[in-house]
Amino acid sequence: MYIVIEGQDGTGKSTQAELLKKHYESAGKEVVVLEEPDGDLPQAHDLHDMILTRGYHLEPITNVLLFTAARVELWKKIAEPVLRRDGIVISARNYWSTLAYQGYGEGVSRSKIIRITKELLPEKYFHPDYGFILTVSDEVRLARQGNRGKAKETFEKMSNTFQQKVNAAYPHIAKDFDLCLIDAAGTIEEVFANILKILQSEH
Repeated sequence: MYIVIEGQDGTGKSTQAELLKKHYESAGKEVVVLEEPDGDLPQAHDLHDMILTRGYHLEPITNVLLFTAARVELWKKIAEPVLRRDGIVISARNYWSTLAYQGYGEGVSRSKIIRITKELLPEKYFHPDYGFILTVSDEVRLARQGNRGKAKETFEKMSNTFQQKVNAAYPHIAKDFDLCLIDAAGTIEEVFANILKILQSEH
């Protein structure tokens, strides 16, 4: 099973992915969490750093290509082997993030992003068994980011106008790809209960 938990920075994707991992592990499943675009893979982590922490201010299309390269490495080396063993892959982000940030935010053609990704990644990558998008208001997002206590990365430093474009993109992406929108403004436990309810109702 392949599950994607998507959303802007500060929505709690990683927290929910880890809770879901523990839930399935308690049932005896093999589970891996992918933190796109770096994960536990040195080459993907280096690509992540090039885009997000080194202050290069890359061209938007370069960001698309580097993010996609990192995804190829993660999918081929980590996700596919787990799925072949009938395990569960839970990904915090996938290419929907690139549609939001580089498409809606930085102005790259969304059809171009989809075409590039489809040329390099298999069909399964595009069709998770479940896709969730966590949403919060701009006010909640800013408050959470301010409380995280870690240095901001490239896109977190960009203007409020950019952040608002990205935040506004996610409902459109949810509609385009038939994804579950989850209000993530509640407690961690409330958000997890909502995700679990959807997963269990469809089994």
